[in-house]
Amino acid sequence: MELPPSCFQSCLDFCPECGSVLPRPGPRSTVRCPRCAFALHSDDFEGKTIRSTIEFNRLEPAAGRGSDPAPHLEGPLVERRCPRCGHEGMAYRTRQMRSADEGQTVFYTCPRCRFQEKEDS
Repeated sequence: MELPPSCFQSCLDFCPECGSVLPRPGPRSTVRCPRCAFALHSDDFEGKTIRSTIEFNRLEPAAGRGSDPAPHLEGPLVERRCPRCGHEGMAYRTRQMRSADEGQTVFYTCPRCRFQEKEDS
């Protein structure tokens, strides 16, 4: 299994010219690098075992899918009276719900009765 002369030495997983990851050998007679078009004969891969592993990151409760039933109650409090229970002070959060040239939407939540209202600013 003799490799053609190249810029640097590498194993058959990487292109010897540019260092990019080579695609898996297929039914064609050559494996071509997607970046620099360097080609290797598929015969060079004969007898080589190819393994791939996919590892997924675990979702954390802080990623928005936790067991906290009311993540919207966190955040700063503003002096705003709840229209339902009259409590002074509501938590707020903002989102860009409409196009970028329009204002953001402010969501207010009462920490006492959990009443929610929104305001387009």
